[in-house]
Amino acid sequence: MTKNYGNVMALKEHLLEYNKISLLEAQLLFGVQNLTAEISRLKKDGYILKSRRVLLSKILTRLNNFTICKTPKNLPINEILVTEWWVSK
Repeated sequence: MTKNYGNVMALKEHLLEYNKISLLEAQLLFGVQNLTAEISRLKKDGYILKSRRVLLSKILTRLNNFTICKTPKNLPINEILVTEWWVSK
């Protein structure tokens, strides 16, 4: 029996490799529209997930390692806070 490998499975593997993820990254890199639901499923499966608020500029720096993500010049990326999630070791 083969498993379907899709966007949610890719997101789960990314997190289980102890990488961090934000809603913006989940949508742009994996195509996962509802990160909250996936976080809830992982918690239900017994994984311990942690979160913290970080600057949008940090998320954009991480995103730009994989793709080009530009923001409007007048967007205060050093003032906007975004939540990032990760699986606790």
